[in-house]
Amino acid sequence: MAIAALRTIALDCPDPIALAGFYQRLLGGEITADGDDWVDLAGSAAVPLSFQLAPGHVPPPWPSSTGAQQIHLDLTVTDLEATEREVLAWGATLLDGTENRKWRVYADPAGHPFCLCVD
Repeated sequence: MAIAALRTIALDCPDPIALAGFYQRLLGGEITADGDDWVDLAGSAAVPLSFQLAPGHVPPPWPSSTGAQQIHLDLTVTDLEATEREVLAWGATLLDGTENRKWRVYADPAGHPFCLCVD
């Protein structure tokens, strides 16, 4: 029997409102801000995302043999090419675009890695 429930996945970043806007365009949902240092994105998925101000935020290196990415989001899309064009226009960076694969790795505008996947 579980004794806890997952409340949110929180991402440290230098600009919580901007990063919440990026994920809102990608996933939908509603943004609510609790001041300038905490922003929630709810209603976009089974697990909400939150964005926390971290003035000294340093994105994880990817790929790296000296540091781990720590956590990343796998997001299912129906059209990988079209979604890639959108996220790149919104400020994402392609990290691994190996062709003939059903997933690609990107960094969001704050440098967190995420994957776009086609099932």
